[in-house]
Amino acid sequence: MEWLDELIGKGLSAVGVDMESRVGGSVQFFLYDVTKITLLLCVLIFTISFIQSFFPPERTKKILGEHRGIWANVLAALLGTVTPFCSCSSIPLFIGFTSAGLPIGVTFSFLISSPMVDLGSLILLMSVFGAKTALLYVILGLIIAVIGGLIIDKMKMEDYIEEYIKKVGNVNSVSPGLNVKDRLDFAGEQVCSTLKKVFPYILAGVGIGAVIHNWIPESFIVTVLGSKNAFSVILATLVGIPMYADIFGTIPVAEALYTKGAELGTVLSFMMAVTTLSLPSLIMLRKAIKRRLLALFVGICTVGIIITGYLFNYIF
Repeated sequence: MEWLDELIGKGLSAVGVDMESRVGGSVQFFLYDVTKITLLLCVLIFTISFIQSFFPPERTKKILGEHRGIWANVLAALLGTVTPFCSCSSIPLFIGFTSAGLPIGVTFSFLISSPMVDLGSLILLMSVFGAKTALLYVILGLIIAVIGGLIIDKMKMEDYIEEYIKKVGNVNSVSPGLNVKDRLDFAGEQVCSTLKKVFPYILAGVGIGAVIHNWIPESFIVTVLGSKNAFSVILATLVGIPMYADIFGTIPVAEALYTKGAELGTVLSFMMAVTTLSLPSLIMLRKAIKRRLLALFVGICTVGIIITGYLFNYIF
């Protein structure tokens, strides 16, 4: 969308903004990324929500319940790609699926995949880092989700689900008799509700990205997150865990870090950590599972994210 960047730059120049200054560059970066991400987000949410209208929770539970073994985990991870965009919004579905009696490993494959990998992230990552990087990111994210679910299943962690979750009952079904207009209306409502929730994080993420892009010296980024720091991936992962944002608020930060000299695997690890292991989502999840299972979940995701980061740095 270079045309949009040029249009915003010409508009700012026309009103007297010095585009060669740090302030001018920051304003252009902010306006361009907010506009680009918002436009893409609206289109993606509408498309994904229309698809999602064919897979209400009850139908999803039925599909998952018909499969066993690794294929159930694979299917759960894939279904996670067409569900909500942040970790917090995935937990209610996770609770519903668990209370409905689905195997714990399958529900965790869904829980890991849903915030880490979605169709929206694929399109946005392609626009920023290219198709090869985006596809590899999605594939590795799905692998982490599948392996994580299998490990939790093999360790027989069912006793570490809080008792009240087991008594919640079935997930609610959505009326299967939706026509095209109903599905379009549903998709439109999802655009409004999701945009309302995530737009503040887009503004915050782009704002941080603008500061990094125009105010933080490149030498500092390269020293901390560049190839000469062997622990850059681990550092980026640990820094990302306490934060909270969805993929759309995190990509501008990652883009700014990357253009300043941070390694690709390092910034992708940061993105994965922020979207999958945010502190608010872990607090919510703690209400549903006991500490030992929560620690195992965090450990599996952290190790998987770090391995992914180093793998990207090695390949690219």
